[in-house]
Amino acid sequence: MERMVEMSSTLQQQRILENLSDAVLCFDKSKVLSYINPAGEILLGVSSRQVQGQSVDKIIHCVKGTLIKEIERALESGVSLVERNLELVSAGEQCVTVDCSITPIYEGNRPNAILLELQHVDRHLQISRESQLIQQQTASKVLMKGLAHEIKNPLGGLRGAAQLLEQELEDDALKEYTQIIIEEADRLKNLMDRMLGPNALPKNKQLNIHGVLERVRLVVQAELPAGVQILRDYDPSIPDVYADKDQLIQAFLNIARNAAQAVGEQGEIKIRTRIGRKITIGSRQNRLVAKIDIIDNGPGVSEGMQEQVFYPMVTGRAEGTGLGLSISQSIINRYDGLIEYTREGGVTLFSVYLPLETGHE
Repeated sequence: MERMVEMSSTLQQQRILENLSDAVLCFDKSKVLSYINPAGEILLGVSSRQVQGQSVDKIIHCVKGTLIKEIERALESGVSLVERNLELVSAGEQCVTVDCSITPIYEGNRPNAILLELQHVDRHLQISRESQLIQQQTASKVLMKGLAHEIKNPLGGLRGAAQLLEQELEDDALKEYTQIIIEEADRLKNLMDRMLGPNALPKNKQLNIHGVLERVRLVVQAELPAGVQILRDYDPSIPDVYADKDQLIQAFLNIARNAAQAVGEQGEIKIRTRIGRKITIGSRQNRLVAKIDIIDNGPGVSEGMQEQVFYPMVTGRAEGTGLGLSISQSIINRYDGLIEYTREGGVTLFSVYLPLETGHE
């Protein structure tokens, strides 16, 4: 009975470690890995089977120095140590910043193992930024709904009055003015409808995200000048998403057309798909998400507009309406997803996160 209780307790501890969002690695006194949790695999871009039994310097690659001396110091002194803002390079050559806690594990009176906890500092900052972005989008949506209601009501009365006036006029030259009033009222109404995004109920079903992206690619490719090319880097293992096909096409088309306008006559656009694991969007952590990057080598968004890039009516082009990205963000939000803008390495990335487990299946 005691053995069964002990096994149950061990399994529970294992589940706890496997569901932590922070990376946990355990090394023996020879600094050889004995355990890594799923968050550690994701952070370092490795699999448990691949690194099991390897030494710490083969698994964790620091930009400056190594962790070996700190681990040796913790083993000798028996005191926990903390390394702040440690820069690591993952197996995918990505640089990540972490806070590292080094805790000696005792057996008897002497430490014989080391527990490493890695908190992804960059990811925490990103989660905070995403939460702020979602709050801004929600506030903007509420404001736009109220504004649209207040504008569309008098517009209807204005249009109706112009139609009645037109029926009373005998001079065709004067009717031109009533037509202008009617057309401008219709234009403003259409603008309000576009600002609010799609108003039809979505026809959700299981979709291959690459089918959607290929449709977008073909449409944009037909509009591009000869000096611009669209590249594809797809992960075929991504499961289907549960969404409305037409709405997703509209969302990605708006982003891709923005990229096309950014590169001008010469440039490159890349559409890249990957699976993301344990991605937090707002207050919800998603086990699996589809991450779709639309990347261009254009000049990017001006620094002063980066915080407002998803707001309606905000645009850097004289002929633009500033609605495309706002509508795209609104559509993706409907599926508990998010669009992010980043600029790195001379390229612009619009990253779309779509949860793959929504409970609708």
